[in-house]
Amino acid sequence: MATAHTVQPARRISELTFDFLGHLELERGLSRNTLEAYRSDLQQFGDFLERRELDPLEVRAVDLMDFVSELAAGGAGRPAAAPATLRRKIASLRSFYRHLRREQILDHDPAAELRAPRSSARLPKVLSRDEVTRLLEQPRGTSPAALRDRALLETMYACGLRASEAIGLELSELDLEGGILRARGKGSKERIVPVGGKAVEALGVYLERGRPQLVGVRPERRVFVNLRGGGLSRQGLYKIVRRHARSAGLERRMSPHTLRHTFATHLLAGGCDLRSLQEMLGHADIGTTQIYTHLSTERLRDVYFDAHPRAQISRRS
Repeated sequence: MATAHTVQPARRISELTFDFLGHLELERGLSRNTLEAYRSDLQQFGDFLERRELDPLEVRAVDLMDFVSELAAGGAGRPAAAPATLRRKIASLRSFYRHLRREQILDHDPAAELRAPRSSARLPKVLSRDEVTRLLEQPRGTSPAALRDRALLETMYACGLRASEAIGLELSELDLEGGILRARGKGSKERIVPVGGKAVEALGVYLERGRPQLVGVRPERRVFVNLRGGGLSRQGLYKIVRRHARSAGLERRMSPHTLRHTFATHLLAGGCDLRSLQEMLGHADIGTTQIYTHLSTERLRDVYFDAHPRAQISRRS
């Protein structure tokens, strides 16, 4: 363990945090919002260390557990942290101490065994296959707006895109002949995602007959545009999804992110492995992807009822 230091805990955690955030920004290209979340979490940890007169380089696993317990309990005018907040702060600590260990500032990792509490949050809402079909059938007609909406919904479901990725998609990132697109996710990280046949077809029709009428002579790079020919905004995307969800009778179950959850769940139910799904979703941590395993019991049920010799009796009883 490190020897005692003369530097005050608040100053030391500030210096270490500055170095850590620089690494995240330069080496990993994380977004400003993500960096700010790390900074806020570590500042709160620094306040805890200051009260306890603990050096960040000398904390033990039990000290970190005390910090997490204090957050979970609340008190001193602070509300108890929600499970999702605790998980984020624990992830920040684990990443911070992994960095210190990797840089050989520490010869051990006190956060290695730190674990997040089990989530009591509700699982993401997903649509059934019939509900997806109903939704995708809503943009009717051959107007430019209808062609755009059909292509947008098909692409979001086919590729599991975030709202920001859908509205930010550019023409140069789309390869309809190859059936792939390049999505720019969090932290400006890019990934290649396959595009299914229905989405390729809808995109082809929109790009040939709908988008040119909306854009006119304007030099717009983004694929999905508004009625004035400019790039579609997040609010515009939300309104499109909600309008067609309402027409399909799914308004209470729908948001743009619902299509991403549904994409992931249907792929797992169809036999996609978790690592491949992680790549397609652009998750940095496979633990984030694992939530969808709880939503994919349909495939397990099908395998069971097809294979178990007494399954059909059990199913009827």
